[in-house]
Amino acid sequence: MPFQLLPVLDQMRELYEKPRDFHRFKEYLALLMGDSRDDMELPIGNFNPMAKEHALEKLDELRALKAEAVAAAVLTELNGRLQSGTATGFKVVLSLADDLKGGWTNRFTTDHASKFRIGPLVKRHFCTPVFWTGEEYHPEKIRTRVTEYAFRTLYRSAHNNPETLEDHIEQEAYVARMAGTARHYPGSRNAQAFYQANRDSDNYALILNFLYGDDAAAQLGYRTLGIEEDAGYQYARHLAL
Repeated sequence: MPFQLLPVLDQMRELYEKPRDFHRFKEYLALLMGDSRDDMELPIGNFNPMAKEHALEKLDELRALKAEAVAAAVLTELNGRLQSGTATGFKVVLSLADDLKGGWTNRFTTDHASKFRIGPLVKRHFCTPVFWTGEEYHPEKIRTRVTEYAFRTLYRSAHNNPETLEDHIEQEAYVARMAGTARHYPGSRNAQAFYQANRDSDNYALILNFLYGDDAAAQLGYRTLGIEEDAGYQYARHLAL
């Protein structure tokens, strides 16, 4: 089947219950690499191995919502939609990234990487929908998040790594169209003007600014361009209509 859930939340809870010391970090690496010495066998790279108690609480929230059961049901439905041979052997692993107290995780750069720099994961037949310690969870969010990441994986398996702004928006328009998340964007006229003027740009700061907005750019020390929050994603969902 194209997608199959690989449960990890119970394992990660057991890890987070241990003292935050070097032994926990070693156990995290053992889970990540398995029997391999230099490769990834379990895609838990977005989990902070030294996360504090709040991450354990958010993990328990996902578990209380039966997030992995919800994800498994979504994938079963999605597999029924896909033509036979569309994709084979993608293991789906829910990830919890720490954007509150994790010193090595920036919300915007990590989110971008989780959506557009997934070549190594796709090559290893992994798909890792990312949830954040700084957000609230509910079943519909879980269903949408898993569906969108699954279609990103399918898109990436058939396309080169996105480099230009146009590459990014085309991917996200496809995701919105296939995941059923297309919607009208009131700011589409301004977004279209910016997009048309910069669609061939491969400038990372510009692309990040358009996707996430001026506040994200300012946080990262980039020049702001008068872009509202998530304008690029909203424009892509608008194009999917």
